[in-house]
Amino acid sequence: MSALSPSLTYAEIDGVRIAQVVVGEGLPVVMLHGWGANIGLLWPLGTALAAKGYRVYMLDLPGFGESAPVPAPWLVADYANFVLRFMDTHSLDRVHLFGHSFGGRLGLALGADHPQRLIRMVLANSAGVRLKASWAAHLRLKVYKGVRDSLAQVGARSLSEWLRGWYSQRYGSADFNAATGVMRETFVSVVNQDLLPYAARVAVPTLLLWGDQDQDTPPWQGQVLEKTIPDAGLVVLKGAGHYSYLDHLAQTVTVIDYFFRQPG
Repeated sequence: MSALSPSLTYAEIDGVRIAQVVVGEGLPVVMLHGWGANIGLLWPLGTALAAKGYRVYMLDLPGFGESAPVPAPWLVADYANFVLRFMDTHSLDRVHLFGHSFGGRLGLALGADHPQRLIRMVLANSAGVRLKASWAAHLRLKVYKGVRDSLAQVGARSLSEWLRGWYSQRYGSADFNAATGVMRETFVSVVNQDLLPYAARVAVPTLLLWGDQDQDTPPWQGQVLEKTIPDAGLVVLKGAGHYSYLDHLAQTVTVIDYFFRQPG
């Protein structure tokens, strides 16, 4: 196996067993995947950066890939703190950070609360800008909760649970419906947290990468983050979707390499 071929290993951090990959030699880069993803979707970019002279650290975040689920429902801050502990186990004082989607949420929290641990940060199609539900959606949710709770109170629990399942399948996102147990509770907590107040406190030079065809985190969200993060720039990749860094891999590698090698 060559020095640039990912080799999956395992570690236990604070009682949570995780899968990880460390590849390459050079400047340290920690890479964080999106919700429902895993190391596999980071490999193409990670190995390409390793070939450019970086030591790249990738992990399946708790609850994803081959890592164990979280022990209890977690918030964004819990995941961010876990990333810090991951860095500590590898004796990493400061690193460059790459975060995609959900990984971008963690980047915003780290860049705001722990900027001393980061050098520069690239966020691709980052989540964290909370969508405002329409009046109709608010009304629909209010009616659903009222009917569901009323059924439970009168003893029609089976019907109440049926309604819960139907509503989730009809109106819940694919990520919500795919999650179970503590991960579903974690998902609800995560997506309902508005990270713009964190973005406003990010004290790390930040590059935002976005696909102009992204349907999951639309381009306007990247524009909002660019305006909110004190030191940020936005690069829009034409024809790319939510996985913009994979849709335009060669261009992404060139842009990230240039950005990470800037002084300061």
